[in-house]
Amino acid sequence: MSEITQLFQYNTLGALMAGLYEGTMTIGELLKHGDLGIGTLDSIDGELIVLDGKAYQAKGDKTIVELTDDIKVPYAAVVPHQAEVVFKQKFTVSDKELEDRIESYFDGQNLFRSIKITGEFPKMHVRMIPRAKSGTKFVEVSQNQPEYTEENVKGTIVGIWTPEMFHGVSVAGYHLHFISEDFTFGGHILDFIIDNGTVEIGAIDQLNQSFPVQDRKFLFADLDIEALKKDIDVAE
Repeated sequence: MSEITQLFQYNTLGALMAGLYEGTMTIGELLKHGDLGIGTLDSIDGELIVLDGKAYQAKGDKTIVELTDDIKVPYAAVVPHQAEVVFKQKFTVSDKELEDRIESYFDGQNLFRSIKITGEFPKMHVRMIPRAKSGTKFVEVSQNQPEYTEENVKGTIVGIWTPEMFHGVSVAGYHLHFISEDFTFGGHILDFIIDNGTVEIGAIDQLNQSFPVQDRKFLFADLDIEALKKDIDVAE
């Protein structure tokens, strides 16, 4: 029997959208569950990038810092990435064209996948959510987010593909973050162009959904689920 690959997700994107931003899980604890993933930091202060078992923060001032084990997160998804499909991308395509090619390798549409893409990018367009006060809706913060574009940058895309049935738990489709080869540029991907790279698609067999059970704000939050789904569509 093959080894089970489990996606560990802490909290839900819906809770984050509702303004529940307080960090309640440490990076040290998170990294016990996976070596590749995405998320955000306490007070949604930038973007979390987990690559090769290390955690990085892409901040709104366009800087990258490696995170220590004591830093806390309100939301993250990590997986022990194991590539099931690997292919070379040898000609220039847009993000949408590459995503279509990736999905052509999927065996069905109702399983999560881990994504890792290392390559050369003529264009990489990212955002970094700025620090926000608890209770401010994510969609409101996202309207004033810093965006940056770099040209001819080398680096790695990491992320998760989520089935439509789990929209709200995460964002349906692709949730991708980028970090440059020299660890000086990164963030939540808005769009990109790639002209040479290696694409890895990992199979995910199980979802381990964990919640901040000691956080009273989370436990007693009155969430408008339909409104949150609409906010996810706008913000992501």
